[in-house]
Amino acid sequence: MHKRRLGKSGVEIAPLMFGGNVLGWTADEATSFKLLDRFVGAGLNAIDTADTYSMWVAGNKGGESETVIGNWLKARGGRDKVVIATKVGWDQPKGGLAHDRILAKAEESLKRLRTDYIDLYQSHIDDTVTPLEETLAAHRRLIEQGKVRAIGCSNHTAPRLAEALRLSAEKGLPRYESLQPRYNLYAREDFERELGSLVLKEGIGVITFPSLAGGFLTGKYRSEADFGKSPRGAGAKAMLNARGKRILAALDEVAARTRSTAASVALAWLIARPGVTAPIASATSLEQLEELIAATRLKLDAEAVKQLDAASA
Repeated sequence: MHKRRLGKSGVEIAPLMFGGNVLGWTADEATSFKLLDRFVGAGLNAIDTADTYSMWVAGNKGGESETVIGNWLKARGGRDKVVIATKVGWDQPKGGLAHDRILAKAEESLKRLRTDYIDLYQSHIDDTVTPLEETLAAHRRLIEQGKVRAIGCSNHTAPRLAEALRLSAEKGLPRYESLQPRYNLYAREDFERELGSLVLKEGIGVITFPSLAGGFLTGKYRSEADFGKSPRGAGAKAMLNARGKRILAALDEVAARTRSTAASVALAWLIARPGVTAPIASATSLEQLEELIAATRLKLDAEAVKQLDAASA
């Protein structure tokens, strides 16, 4: 499996990341182990998670996903064969991206992941209260301690990412080597308007979410009756409009021509986008996972790309 470098870091990943938000939520530990085994068995190597996954579930407090991954790493070994990406700072009312909080939260993540280093540590959401220099200084400390290999950010605007990059260059601080933006065949405007040109100019890696638009781009939601199929079905309801139906129709046509599936086509479109390192996508069954893996082998021709671009414009 050909690997792509994340920004200018030494971290290299295959062109698809497993979305760990489902681990410990809609996939129990036994299922999670099977999914991760198959994922790495297919030659893929990168797993994305966060310290708050899955705190939105009743009875959970966050960290469940990291715990499942840590248990899997302990059981299977081969830590150096996988790239673990996690995040800090989503629960901003509790301190955001303040220096000492980042250091403390990193220790908690390391303990749950049962590892002594994190490959990619990401600022989960922009913290406009804590100075960027303070946040980057905390990341520098973790890198100096050997606990983090590279850093990235998620949910940052182009101006804020540009400011962080400027500070890194001027102050000798580590820079964000990756961006995790909202980007998929349905949600294009925010990334393509400003962020896309910035990451290409600066050589920043891009790992997209939600790459399948919460399942909408798999084609599983086509009527009101379908929204109860999944805990995330409600989020797809707003996309079942005229534009969304055009996108689904284009996905169906391209999938039929390529003997593929809508999910595989939607991910293959992302994998081929300028600047995209890897889309993040999750699965709760081996059948779903096979569709994701198939996307890494699917090469869309110019006609297919043109059709998808037009439908989603």
